[in-house]
Amino acid sequence: MSEILFSHSYYYKLDPKQWKNKMPFPPLGTLYSAALLRENGFSVDLFDTNLIDSPSQIIPVLEQTSPRYLVIYDDGFNYLTKMCLTNMREACFEMIALAKKRDCTVIVCSSDATDHYEKYLQKEADFIIQGEGEQTLLTLIQNIENQQPTDAVAGICYQKNNQVFRNAKREVMQDLDSLPQPAWDLVNIDSYKNIWKQSGTEFTLNIATTRGCPYKCNWCAKPIYGNRYNAHSPAYIAAQIEYLQNYFGVKRFWMCDDIFGLKPRWVQEFKQELNKRDLKIRYFIQSRVDLLLKEDTIDALAESGLEEVWVGAESASQPILDAMDKGTKVEEIYKATELLKAKNIKVAFFLQFGYLGETKKDIRKTIAMVKQLQPDNIGISVSYPLPGTVFYEKVKDDLKLKANWSDSDDFEMMFRGSYNSDFYRKLQRFVHKEFRKSQGIAYLKTVLRNPMQLEAKKLLSILKLGYYIPSVFWQAQTLKIYRDER
Repeated sequence: MSEILFSHSYYYKLDPKQWKNKMPFPPLGTLYSAALLRENGFSVDLFDTNLIDSPSQIIPVLEQTSPRYLVIYDDGFNYLTKMCLTNMREACFEMIALAKKRDCTVIVCSSDATDHYEKYLQKEADFIIQGEGEQTLLTLIQNIENQQPTDAVAGICYQKNNQVFRNAKREVMQDLDSLPQPAWDLVNIDSYKNIWKQSGTEFTLNIATTRGCPYKCNWCAKPIYGNRYNAHSPAYIAAQIEYLQNYFGVKRFWMCDDIFGLKPRWVQEFKQELNKRDLKIRYFIQSRVDLLLKEDTIDALAESGLEEVWVGAESASQPILDAMDKGTKVEEIYKATELLKAKNIKVAFFLQFGYLGETKKDIRKTIAMVKQLQPDNIGISVSYPLPGTVFYEKVKDDLKLKANWSDSDDFEMMFRGSYNSDFYRKLQRFVHKEFRKSQGIAYLKTVLRNPMQLEAKKLLSILKLGYYIPSVFWQAQTLKIYRDER
């Protein structure tokens, strides 16, 4: 008998864009929580929803293990869960119903449940954990097991006598190293490796070195870890990497922090810990351009195995960055990109279109930046209002018919922006094509200067110019990108 069956509510197959990428990551946040409960004497198991087809597949697991608790604990480190996609919400509701039919106590911890706890309680979840969940979950289950009242457990919502109660918040953890290492043994790593083989990309596992983010971009929601910033020690992370290398043969990692290496000297100490254990890794991160320009950060990152940085460039229009409360300058994007490339570190841009007040002139500046700086990759989104943000408060009156995307490729404009949803869907495709076109032209110039640098990837990109050049031309005419001077 499994006392606690852990699960989560993200299904890659219900998010076609992400499933097509074939690069799934295990539910790291869930594994942390399972490890803590196991360390405290509970029997735990995992029903990992990432790679399965339907919530109904939990039925035989519930019948075989007969858990007393079903804990649906989302991976708060994965940005996809913070998007609160309705496909995943409905899947979670179905799991709740199936568990309640089998007399489970159902506990839910997720970004969506934190924001919309009433909806989950209406679907008969017993408790909703708000915010960072490990300590709250442990205290809650210990109280239930010891027949102690749950009324004073910080960080939970529940329903009693047809009334909803929301207890006081729990303070976020500061000593992250007090947590046991994630329960990686609960995951079928081979099933993930098999999917990654289809992507043509080296298998990669996810590690979180920090929790939270101190910056105040006004469109960024932080329902789990908040607007604070706490970090594991470099030694804790190096030990986790050593374990994953020894047991699973993994040498490439995604450091899934909102902001990697913000704590002064952390990156430098991390490099030293890797050297001490003779660990050779490759990894990619998310960071800010202003942070990358501090001290010898880029040098230390390069020496510790950094392969690629995704930076939140967002826009090449300073007024738009200022309206977002981004706190960065366009010139910092240029400078950081140049310095990273000089160290042979790949650079990728997160771009965001559709923010309030955006014009085609702003859009053109962003396209021009992409063409000039030639990042190695780009990711495009439209501004997406999430509860708890300043941006949400600005546009909430427009969110009458739809407040969440169904999946990560929805791209519906849910507020009254400068242009409609059809425009931004076409703009996304246009910018990707413009990016690929400029990349192909750059490769062509390189090969013409030095034919010895011709390789398969560059040749393919050059050959695709025959498609991208006319396609970009006609889409530019349709969108009137270069004609409207608004």
